[in-house]
Amino acid sequence: MKRGHNKTKIIATLGPVSNSYDMIKKLIHAGVDVFRLNFSHGSHEVHKETIALIKQANRELNTHVSILADLQGPKIRLGEVLPLTVLKEGDIFKFTTNPGIGTNEIAYITYPNFPKDVKAGETVLIDDGKIELKVLETNRKDTVVTRVIFGGPISSKKGVNLPDTQVSIPSLTEKDHADLMFALQEGVNWVALSFVRKAEDIIHLKNIIRHHGYHARVIAKIEKPEALRNIDDIIDATDAIMVARGDLGVEMPVEIVPFTQKELCIKCLANSTPVIIATQMMESMIENPHPTRAEVTDVANAVLDGADCVMLSGETAAGKYPEKVIQTMVRIIEQAEKDPKIYDRRNVPDKRSKTYLSDAICFNASNMAGEVHAAAIMGMTKTGYTAFMVSSCRPRANIYIFTNNPEVVNILNLLWGVEAFFYDGMRGTNNTFKEVQQHLVDSGHLKKGDVVINIGTMPVKEMARTNTLKISQIV
Repeated sequence: MKRGHNKTKIIATLGPVSNSYDMIKKLIHAGVDVFRLNFSHGSHEVHKETIALIKQANRELNTHVSILADLQGPKIRLGEVLPLTVLKEGDIFKFTTNPGIGTNEIAYITYPNFPKDVKAGETVLIDDGKIELKVLETNRKDTVVTRVIFGGPISSKKGVNLPDTQVSIPSLTEKDHADLMFALQEGVNWVALSFVRKAEDIIHLKNIIRHHGYHARVIAKIEKPEALRNIDDIIDATDAIMVARGDLGVEMPVEIVPFTQKELCIKCLANSTPVIIATQMMESMIENPHPTRAEVTDVANAVLDGADCVMLSGETAAGKYPEKVIQTMVRIIEQAEKDPKIYDRRNVPDKRSKTYLSDAICFNASNMAGEVHAAAIMGMTKTGYTAFMVSSCRPRANIYIFTNNPEVVNILNLLWGVEAFFYDGMRGTNNTFKEVQQHLVDSGHLKKGDVVINIGTMPVKEMARTNTLKISQIV
């Protein structure tokens, strides 16, 4: 099924209002490229059924919508708290690692090492920063004493953020590991790791995935200042980055978030790493049929910043207008993509890289496509690497990628501008180029007279690194 023309991809979170078969199909028709399953909510049984429905819809509609499993990560929360509990400015308030019912004097925190990790003078935030406290002292065993800086009501299970504290909880918790194994067994294409702090968090997750024989790719969610301090190493280690502006805006001054978003887009594009902009993009459409002007501007700016994907959370998981929000986002993206500044990045391959020669072909294919006004860049790949390289150049030409690895087809649906196809008829480079071109003509993607940049491997049967570039014209 050929859908809209937007190159920036849309990720939609499925939830109670959208995980039915009819709604999944409507969202795909509207323009969703990736479905996100939030493992902070829902049972394995529910997620299993949802994954099956997505796969069924892909088969029926002949689409390759990706499935993203978003792991909860080490979310720190309060325990049970008495109703109508209010903290007042200047009050002394204690956190304890001993379970019990919280009051306006003391409450349980679900972080066993909190008294050991925290230091006097550090900030503690409750309920997305609505409540702010300053640490006075810790007994390094089970109790932390704080003073309330900005007060207000607190309630059970509210999240706690520690922007100044080097937390010792692993990024992959026991719950995450169980969710990961379930998600891999169900065949998800991408796994998002929450509260990444360093490259080793990503490497550990990748090792688990490979050890169990799976090929899902990894997204590093950037939510903590510590991740920003290690961002270059994280980008090198991961397959994609998510700018998770919700927790990031709590953990650091909100005025810095827009510039962090722009900086991460620049770094990821330079490294050929897909980047996702997430959180509150169309938040008002949870309740309203139209977005605010600020939300429209936010989505457009994400496109102009160079994002591969824009992501919706509650808007499609629990909102009143899941289909309409996708249709609205598609229109915003299409308008933003008329701006010429987002296209034709002149990437330069790194001569020190072991993939230097194939990178040079991918980057120059994009440059050449612009010079000859090519309608398409058509690539052959086994691992998907070629697609990542070409996509990062942001060519105006359409990017059509063919692979003999069916798992890779769905993985590539997250990448900017990439449309992937399964093809296993590798019978000589020239014949293969002709066959896939004919497929694109038959399916309406190309027409007579179109110029095509072809990149692939010679001999094609070896499916080694890209070493061939050819210009052809559809006759």
